[in-house]
Amino acid sequence: MAVSFAQIRATFDQVFTENCPTRVVLDHVMSKWGVLVLMALTDGTARWGELRRSVTGISEKMLASTLRTLESDGIVNRTAYPEVPPRVEYSLTERGDELMERMMPLMEWIAAHADEIVDRGE
Repeated sequence: MAVSFAQIRATFDQVFTENCPTRVVLDHVMSKWGVLVLMALTDGTARWGELRRSVTGISEKMLASTLRTLESDGIVNRTAYPEVPPRVEYSLTERGDELMERMMPLMEWIAAHADEIVDRGE
């Protein structure tokens, strides 16, 4: 069985409390757009347009904001090439790969059960 919340709290004192950095990370990583951008990057390096097409429904402003946040967190790497026109590529960092290795089973579970969960709520 998975580790319990009590076990995590016993290991990391005050984790997930009101002013704990874990809440900031959860907000960045588990936001609707954060999850979808990270999932798109599990397929490998992508350019802006590729991400925009992969994450349907995201505005340019929200994509830029999400990528900037994830880059600042050390989860996404941004590589800009000095070319004309400019070329920018995004990829997961080592930390991002480690995160997604853990998050993809959750995403798989959600995909498998989303329809039945949503149907119950109607």
